[in-house]
Amino acid sequence: MTKKHDKVLEAIFADHPSANIHWQEIESLLTHLGADVRECRGARLVVCLNGRETTLHRPHHGAAVGKNELHQLRQFLREGS
Repeated sequence: MTKKHDKVLEAIFADHPSANIHWQEIESLLTHLGADVRECRGARLVVCLNGRETTLHRPHHGAAVGKNELHQLRQFLREGS
């Protein structure tokens, strides 16, 4: 895993997640972890990783991911490990 992926993962699991995590960085991390990320309707994306699936929403305005999405992503990654 690259240092950049490490930093994104640390930011996702921080006690107080940053509001400056960009979707592109998260998508890159998920792909690096072996996830299948595919487009769904609108801004929705289906993420499949380790036989599990979740739906995330790509941010509409700006590139930063919202706290609700980070919480959902954190829970998804935690349950899959």
